[in-house]
Amino acid sequence: MKIVAVANQKGGVGKTTTAINLAAGLAARGRKTLVIDLDPQANATSGLGHEASSEGCLYHPLIGQAQIKDKILPTRLEHLSIIPGDMDMAGVEIELAQMPDYLARLRELLDSLVEITHYDFVILDTPPSLGVLMTSALAAADEILIPLQCEWFGLEGLAKIVHVIDHIRQSGVSADVRFEGILMTMYDGRTNLSRSVVEEVKKYFPEHLYRTLIPRSIRIGEAPSYGLTIFEHDPTGAGTSAYNDFVDEFLERRS
Repeated sequence: MKIVAVANQKGGVGKTTTAINLAAGLAARGRKTLVIDLDPQANATSGLGHEASSEGCLYHPLIGQAQIKDKILPTRLEHLSIIPGDMDMAGVEIELAQMPDYLARLRELLDSLVEITHYDFVILDTPPSLGVLMTSALAAADEILIPLQCEWFGLEGLAKIVHVIDHIRQSGVSADVRFEGILMTMYDGRTNLSRSVVEEVKKYFPEHLYRTLIPRSIRIGEAPSYGLTIFEHDPTGAGTSAYNDFVDEFLERRS
């Protein structure tokens, strides 16, 4: 079971869209996949057609009052399950921060899943902030995937999250966590800005940058409002083609 945190402390970069479409793409290829929505806004939950649930989210498992296995729900997509998010997750940050082992709590829950389930991938959709939930997700992950919008401000955020990853490694909580890759999103090949940002990332992180570029697309943006993945909402569109290429490249890196 590989645990992949999809993370960026900057909002509006396509993080949740990438998390749910990566998960759906993996499931479509026969990989048993679980999405865990750690964001109190619960956008991954609604984006997969589910409702936020205070009883169904990870709040109670994280504070030791429930089992994580009891929060897993099937989705309409074969091989894909979800643990929903909810606003209650905002409150758990305060309680977690008071625990001496708060950075290890999520990892312990996920370790318990290995014994009772057989997921190929667990995709963690993280909040757009460098709070307790995101750092817990980074510490719990085997791999960290960073979606990065093709704008200069995104580069500043990239430097910060790379620093946090290094800090988690050095803390000893998760010394083996791997910076898996950077996926460029909202790319517009007609603009010098998009091309320049991609070239800048390639210069500093050549081994991490995905070849696939996710285009700026109305269809990609509107799909979650219908509770659909891009593969369902626009099967023949450019966004679907790009996310299919990304999922193939993601698996190619593991072959």
